[in-house]
Amino acid sequence: MAKHGGRRGADRGPTGGGSRRINGRLLARLIGEAPVERPYYLAIARAVSGLILDGRVPTNTRLPAERDLAASLGVSRNTVTAAYAWLRDNRFLDSRQGAGSWTVLPDTGTGALAPFTPVAEHIDLGVAAPPAVEGLRAASFRAAEQLAAHVGGLGYYPYGLPELRHAIARRYVERGLPTTPEQIFVTNGAQQGIALALDLLLQPGDGVLVESPTYPHAVDAARRTGARIRTVGVTPQGWDMEYLADAFRQWRPGLAYLVPDFQNPTGALMDDDERAALVREARRAGAYLVIDESVAELAIDSGDLPAPVAAHDTDGRVLTVGSVAKLLWGGLRVGWIRTTPPMVARLMSARQRFDLAGAVLDQLTVTHLLADVMRVRAERSRQLRRNRDALLLALRERLPDWRPSVPGGGLVLWATLPHPVAGALATAATRHGVHPAAGPVFGVDGTLERYVRLAYTQPPDVLADAVDRLAAAYAETLAHPVQPRGQLFV
Repeated sequence: MAKHGGRRGADRGPTGGGSRRINGRLLARLIGEAPVERPYYLAIARAVSGLILDGRVPTNTRLPAERDLAASLGVSRNTVTAAYAWLRDNRFLDSRQGAGSWTVLPDTGTGALAPFTPVAEHIDLGVAAPPAVEGLRAASFRAAEQLAAHVGGLGYYPYGLPELRHAIARRYVERGLPTTPEQIFVTNGAQQGIALALDLLLQPGDGVLVESPTYPHAVDAARRTGARIRTVGVTPQGWDMEYLADAFRQWRPGLAYLVPDFQNPTGALMDDDERAALVREARRAGAYLVIDESVAELAIDSGDLPAPVAAHDTDGRVLTVGSVAKLLWGGLRVGWIRTTPPMVARLMSARQRFDLAGAVLDQLTVTHLLADVMRVRAERSRQLRRNRDALLLALRERLPDWRPSVPGGGLVLWATLPHPVAGALATAATRHGVHPAAGPVFGVDGTLERYVRLAYTQPPDVLADAVDRLAAAYAETLAHPVQPRGQLFV
């Protein structure tokens, strides 16, 4: 497939956004998930504002005509007219004569978010980085002994150390995806892999489809290419596949970035049928798929896992990004991209602008540990189950009005707050010595103020202490709320 060119100038909204819209049937289905109250126009308006705040309906999306939504909801047009008027009055909607009604986001005046970086003096619930797995030290010693066999050469392996490429390919075969070493391109971590793939496949102005919420550094990488970001919502319950398919058909993005395995940050897991549908819609749209499998090996609860998304790929449009940072240790900066051999060659050429190759000693260490991957997975699963359950228990006891997800794998849970105060809470939490990740960090345009992401990579006693501090910070936030610049009723 050729690199996609940009598609510009199509039906741009009054706030400068791209050509995205949602039809009445889809919006009615999303509204129908919200509690019903009276007057009904207010229930509709509050449901739509909640969808905007949560990122499930992106900003700069054109809403359906009043008549279309009224017919889909089975209500009078006057009811929808009143709902749209409420949304305009509360700064969720921008309507102009002849241009339709477009979703926008009120300015709540919460200020800058806490940085998405570790804070040494705090209990860190924001960065999902587990300690090194048992056996790492012994593996590094064996790797050092093997290094003698390599020091006579140049030490540059542009595609990756051959024995590591074999080990990674073997693991994909074990997971049900036939793979040869020639399909593996080793990178310095998953983040480099994502950035390389996006830089190679995107031109300025191309459309990129991402989830909301999602991994923020992937969004940053897409922005650096000059791409136009489009979003589709995902919740702990999963993806709305009809809405996702509609996004591919309507926007025809050049590329989509998704995290189908214990999605970051919601923890959702895409099933086999959904994975097949995802690849099918990408093929119809002519889009590449960059699939982030950074935590795919971190299942906590028992049960069969779906095959990798690339198992449904027939024409080389799926680039799968993996890493050992979450499974083994963040200090091992080893990741990879699984793709076609011709794409591996293109990635190697693109990489030369950034670096030449990865560290041989790290790659040897990872090769040893991957030979014992089933033991490593079992060890991680036990640790994470213990920590996850301890964090959930502490939240139930100290913050019972929060609604945390219960992910079946990964490193984080996604907690819904009763009030849209995540940014203010993160600021207050620093004064109490705890560092959560505010929901808007994982959005594209300031949404998700009703969520925080909490990593359960610390031991249970530390997590209990962290939740005590978080509860104190939450009480402080509610006692001294940040006053929004405009009225916000959600």
